[in-house]
Amino acid sequence: MWNSFVELSTLSMGIIPVLVVLFTVAFAVVIERLWFFHRVLSQGAAMERDLKQTGYRDTDGLRKIATRFGGALQAGLVTMALSSRAPDADAAERHVDETILDALPVMDRNLWVLDTAVTLGPLLGLLGTIFGMIKTFNVLGGQGVGAGAGAVTGGIGEALVATGVGLFIAIVGLIFLNYFNKRVRLGVQQMELIKLTVVNRLHGGGTGH
Repeated sequence: MWNSFVELSTLSMGIIPVLVVLFTVAFAVVIERLWFFHRVLSQGAAMERDLKQTGYRDTDGLRKIATRFGGALQAGLVTMALSSRAPDADAAERHVDETILDALPVMDRNLWVLDTAVTLGPLLGLLGTIFGMIKTFNVLGGQGVGAGAGAVTGGIGEALVATGVGLFIAIVGLIFLNYFNKRVRLGVQQMELIKLTVVNRLHGGGTGH
């Protein structure tokens, strides 16, 4: 196994190890982002439920929610709405929007790594295949016309491994990149709903409660 890896690495002029490193880094980002979005969206859903049960003009209830979810990304929305002392709902929304914009880089963090892996993986794989085929044909050229067809196809097959690895990285990276982009959109929608709920509780008239 190790000998085969060393042989493929040599044939691809070191591209295979680079692809392995790229996949490892991308995989680490996937694991971290899966845990992050699971935690953030779950906390946001729980906060939504608690906010909807809070009465209008109940600032004490909102403070308790902000304290209860103090470690959540969305807790800053409630804290900002309470501390802004906005005179009306429009001003409160503008203040809370600042917190939402501040949270976007946190939700989008490290997704550029997956985007890079999707683009760079196939290109590196193709480059490794080109290096491998050049080296294979140089060796076969030195052996003369008598070189067997098996040697030719075997060398080309080994050279194509780099392309296969690069495409695998791109496919896996693209699947998770699209998934996390969807999570980001859901997170923003969740924060927008929390913002509207908090502003309504602070500046609403309390009709129906």
